[in-house]
Amino acid sequence: MERTWHCAWTGARANAMVSDGVAMSENLSSISARSGVRHGVFARMCAAADASGTAETPEVMRRLGLESRFGDAMTHGVVSFYDRLRKEDAGKKVWICNGTACLCAGTQKSLRGELRKHFSEDEIGTACCLGRCHEARAFQYRGRNFSGIAPSSLAEVFGPAGVEDAGCAHAVVSALEVPQLTAPFPGLDAFYQPLRDMAGRTREWLAGELRDSGLRGRGGAGFPVHLKWQACRTAPGPEKYVVCNADEGDPGSFIDRYLMEERPHSVLSGMIAAAWFAGAETGILYIRSEYPESIRRMEAAIAELHASGWLGNDNQGGGFKLDLIVVKGAGAYICGEETALLASIEGQRPEVRVRPPWPTSHGLFGKPTIVNNVETFANIHTILARGGKAFAGIGTPTCTGPKLLSLDGHFVTPGIQEVAMGTPLEEVVALAGGFRKPVKALQIGGPLGCVVPLGRIAGLRVDFESFHDAGFLLGHGGVIAIPEGFPMIRLIEHLFQFTADESCGKCFPCRLGTLRGRELVSRAIAGDGFRIDRKLMEDLLETLAETSLCGLGGGLPLPVRNILEHFTDELRPYFKD
Repeated sequence: MERTWHCAWTGARANAMVSDGVAMSENLSSISARSGVRHGVFARMCAAADASGTAETPEVMRRLGLESRFGDAMTHGVVSFYDRLRKEDAGKKVWICNGTACLCAGTQKSLRGELRKHFSEDEIGTACCLGRCHEARAFQYRGRNFSGIAPSSLAEVFGPAGVEDAGCAHAVVSALEVPQLTAPFPGLDAFYQPLRDMAGRTREWLAGELRDSGLRGRGGAGFPVHLKWQACRTAPGPEKYVVCNADEGDPGSFIDRYLMEERPHSVLSGMIAAAWFAGAETGILYIRSEYPESIRRMEAAIAELHASGWLGNDNQGGGFKLDLIVVKGAGAYICGEETALLASIEGQRPEVRVRPPWPTSHGLFGKPTIVNNVETFANIHTILARGGKAFAGIGTPTCTGPKLLSLDGHFVTPGIQEVAMGTPLEEVVALAGGFRKPVKALQIGGPLGCVVPLGRIAGLRVDFESFHDAGFLLGHGGVIAIPEGFPMIRLIEHLFQFTADESCGKCFPCRLGTLRGRELVSRAIAGDGFRIDRKLMEDLLETLAETSLCGLGGGLPLPVRNILEHFTDELRPYFKD
């Protein structure tokens, strides 16, 4: 009886705590809404860090707490979360990429040694993938990303004059008869003509085209776009938002970076269509700070739209008002999760929120919000220009349209590929010319995606169903080749370490489980005779998968299980059984 009472009390108290937390979050959202986005709480935090190297000082946090009315403690909880705001990373001058592609390329240890000739150890920080996976040796300096720089050329980069153009040349190959996402840009007037035509039609017409297209979100979940947009459109309330999730943090993926830097208007046109459909007057692009070139290019493209009359109080005479705003992130992988991203824009600590309610009814500032990723918005132009049924004619009946893939430097032709959904994975490898060196597996979809042994790629297609049915996950579409000489136990350690570093800390399974997993693997690697209990590892993975609040802790078990299943012999020395 006592145990029953205690459990009932604990459950009631837990529910009350959750309710209190939700109420607090709603109050902070309302407070943040008063400042808006452009000059909001988060923008002021980032500006303070840009001015002095950190926002985590008593004076700054006190001022920000008073200005925002969040208070000192809440403000401290926010600024101490982000890599680029917290005091530990103040004084960093150069940031070295610690992403999976650079790890597997084996370039970063020697790069760090070369950087020490120009900077002290305290001036060297780390960044979670800079999107230069096609050639590795990646680092960020003075708001520019570099990769593949020879040691003899580093002195020029760090010299007084510096290097004006960081450059980022990689292959762009389309397997489509008529390229869509990689098609040359024809100029503003021609490119935006389908949107002029759209403005003369009804929202019901666009709803039908989206439904006919079968477009599914390209962020990894594959949710039907027409259902999400319609849910936001019909949600009650006069104030609505459109948010582009450009926090592409999955190591090995640079699809969104390519689109933002090389095809920015494909992204913006999709956001304009979404805003027109839902009745939103504000669109926000949340772009990770690790992509400085993307931020500059998107801001320039928005300026072009203002100059041509596409943004403002009367969108090209279409009778609707729209403003597009770029928000720069501050170094937090978890902001790729949509509810954490919305919390970040509001200036709150970017922790994952319980769903329902969904962002389509309770999103940014508590208002109905459409949240899609960069590639999803980029696909809207093809639907407007060619029609939903023509879009559906590309790909398979359940996975329609084109798909971009990003291939790392182990491929003969690394870079961006455009293929039809449903393309055999073997064709993707062939289109890239195979591999530069022997490879034993492909990591697809980032650290929360999957690891496919080379012998299992036959039968897999670039679609959600074939991957799922085979025990894998397509995810966002970043592809990293794992060379034969790279130990899979090191990849497991890297996956646990990455997730432990990037956890928002809100739920215990993710916050503690990922750290315990990394400790187990690191101890086994140390070679002191310790071996991992396989049952203990399986229990840990099951706990993460079943009880984590979001896909960070919940997604990690799949690639680890893929490795445990398909590389048993290689891993045998590290496990008891």
